[in-house]
Amino acid sequence: MNTAALSNLQTLACFHCGLPVPAASQWSVKIDAVDQPMCCPGCEAVAQSIVDTGLTDFYRTRQSLPQGVTDIIPQALKLYDVPELAAQFSRDDGSAEATLSIEGIRCAACVWLIERRLAQLPGLTAANVNVATEKLQVRWDASQCKPSDILQAVHEVGYKAYPFDPIQHGELLRKNSRQLFKRWFVAGLSMMQVMMYAVPAYLTEADGIEPEMAQLMRWASLLLTAPAVFYSASPFFKGALADLGHWRLGMDVPVALGIAAAFIGSLYATVLNEGDVYFDSITMFIFLLLGSRYLELLARRKAASSLERMQYALPDAAWLLKAFPHDRNTTQVAATQLQAGDVVLVKPGEPVPADGLILEGETAIDLSLLTGESKPQDKQVGATVAGGAINLRGPIYVRVDKVAKDSTLAALIRLIERAGQGKPVITQWADRVAAWFVAGLLLLAVAVFWFWLWHDASRAWPVAIAVLVVSCPCALSLATPSALAAATNRLLHQGVLVIQPHVLETLHRATHVVFDKTGTLTEGRPVVHQMSVFGAYTEAQVLRIVAALEAGSAHPIAHAFASFDSAELQVAQTVYVQGQGIEGQIDGKVFRIGNAKFVAALAGNMPGHRSPPGSGENLTEIYLGAEQEWIARIALDDGIKPEATSTIAWFKARGLRVILLSGDASHIAHAVGATLVMDEAYGDRLPHQKMAFVQDLQQQGATVVMVGDGINDAAVLRAADVSFAMGSGATLAQSHADAVLLSGGLVSLRDAAMAADACMRVIRQNLVWATVYNLAAIPAAAMGVLNPWMAGLGMSASSALVVLNALRLQRQRRA
Repeated sequence: MNTAALSNLQTLACFHCGLPVPAASQWSVKIDAVDQPMCCPGCEAVAQSIVDTGLTDFYRTRQSLPQGVTDIIPQALKLYDVPELAAQFSRDDGSAEATLSIEGIRCAACVWLIERRLAQLPGLTAANVNVATEKLQVRWDASQCKPSDILQAVHEVGYKAYPFDPIQHGELLRKNSRQLFKRWFVAGLSMMQVMMYAVPAYLTEADGIEPEMAQLMRWASLLLTAPAVFYSASPFFKGALADLGHWRLGMDVPVALGIAAAFIGSLYATVLNEGDVYFDSITMFIFLLLGSRYLELLARRKAASSLERMQYALPDAAWLLKAFPHDRNTTQVAATQLQAGDVVLVKPGEPVPADGLILEGETAIDLSLLTGESKPQDKQVGATVAGGAINLRGPIYVRVDKVAKDSTLAALIRLIERAGQGKPVITQWADRVAAWFVAGLLLLAVAVFWFWLWHDASRAWPVAIAVLVVSCPCALSLATPSALAAATNRLLHQGVLVIQPHVLETLHRATHVVFDKTGTLTEGRPVVHQMSVFGAYTEAQVLRIVAALEAGSAHPIAHAFASFDSAELQVAQTVYVQGQGIEGQIDGKVFRIGNAKFVAALAGNMPGHRSPPGSGENLTEIYLGAEQEWIARIALDDGIKPEATSTIAWFKARGLRVILLSGDASHIAHAVGATLVMDEAYGDRLPHQKMAFVQDLQQQGATVVMVGDGINDAAVLRAADVSFAMGSGATLAQSHADAVLLSGGLVSLRDAAMAADACMRVIRQNLVWATVYNLAAIPAAAMGVLNPWMAGLGMSASSALVVLNALRLQRQRRA
């Protein structure tokens, strides 16, 4: 079949897969200069990738349209194995990683099913589904596993998967929300109409309605119930069939069985004109259950919206000036095309396209998206601005220092992609309990049915239905993820990005908080306070040498010398020694800048009159030396953050032990520790010694929180039970942390601790409620006290209560 012939089918079928195109579909791809219709974002994404990589011959040479999902797998999904397409997933270490959109997720059971199926693939190293954002993060060994294997495995368990695209994914989420609302609306309409026929039957005496009229009302109720069962409840039946097809008892199984049993029993009674009907119970149950799921969906969307909002923050275009300042004419270019050194104009109200330095103009910058800080910050010439920040006032000319993919916002987005990928221990426990709970529930329903069949056959069917409906474990499975989603969303608004799943759970039971000093307890903006020159150099020469050596360093100390001119000095063979200093050659001469011990290895023993000052000072000292030559001692003043004292006192009041662990000299660490009234303070600690210290605490039974900033903290951040990196710190440190304090303020750490306590309290309340509810409701249903409509009301109310209780975390006050 050629392209022209296929295009004749565009009003009936998807050009890519052959499935029907929805009437309101707006998905399409231009293929051979013709806009071809697509049935869903997945087909659109695959087709666009095929066109973009020059593989349009796939459509020109195929002989027929595929006949459904099973044909899509060999024909389209395997195209991702083509080297040109597979390259987008490759990593430098030979492995591969991808973020996929997942269509069809309804609850935590879907997550379990997808992850369990993917775990069976050879070469797959990690698979984590984020139920809030409906995204799958997956890593695999490219030599053992192919992209199509992963996509096919997801399709096999009843879900659609395709590479993540923000625009398409957003449209998918909106589409799913609209679809769920329509199902809920139809169920509500059916319920109201059926109740019009059911209420008279409840209010009148047994012989108050003529048999012919009663039978007519039954048939009318049957017809009105059918849309709710076959349309509104269809996701439950599809989910149950998928679960049973993979020998798993998910939460959709008892729901589908309860609806099917009640409908079949009512249909049987209507046709034979004998027995009871439960059309009112069926429609009410479907309406209430869809209502609780819609409420859960809104909660998940709200939790995901704050994270995804960042992904849309960087502008698509920028105003480039090619000959600034002589020529101020601007050219609009794609923000991704900007290079370091380019000069751009940022107009009022526009976002900054990339990290840079203000060359001209004054303004106020809104950093709320990046840091959670709502107060605008004034910026003048020479100030740095972050990509994604909003220019609120006047036009500014900015020199680009980092390309868009390396900007502050891009780094945050990469962290966001990691956020929510895993599940904390308490969630895994709840999922396991729910799975066993369903199995026990089905056995109980069968036992109750046979018991009542033996004692009162007329009640066996409705009692079994009530048992199936009343004890659906939705509340149990929603108890933890709904609370975690609400808490992490609230923290993001307060300037805390939670990356790893265990953060709140572990922070709640922490016993020790360990702080780094520079950039964590202090401002991280040191200034030269005092200088002692020992040799024949002048102070100006010393500052130029130090500025040249520190030019490429990410350590906060380097900021103290950024303003000194060192352009004429060329540094060669630069060596960075973590926690000690920097060595480099200038004009063939080797210099070292760093702590006394590091410099002494090159300059020799320090003469006595050059010893460091007494322990009463809070100044950070660094030394400059050359071979057998001490050149200068520089004292840096880095002020303590205003909120540091109250933060330390707050944690101590809660019974936690607070420790300072610094690479600075011991007398400096002790002085800062004394100023802040910390329990312990240790200095002269190299990175591996910091890590060993934390591990020693852990071996003694401590649960350690580590808060750090800078490259030297990466190892200890990774070793701690839960770690926080300052948002202003080095990207490497942030990449090893479990959470990031985007504002760089310690108040956000207190917010996180309060959120952890509140979240775990809500989780315990939800789990207790779900357990107590089931312990009370199941025996009542089994004894015949609850009829099916009461069971449906109780189960739906239980799920809704759990979600509403979790949403209270959105209103948590700040510390």
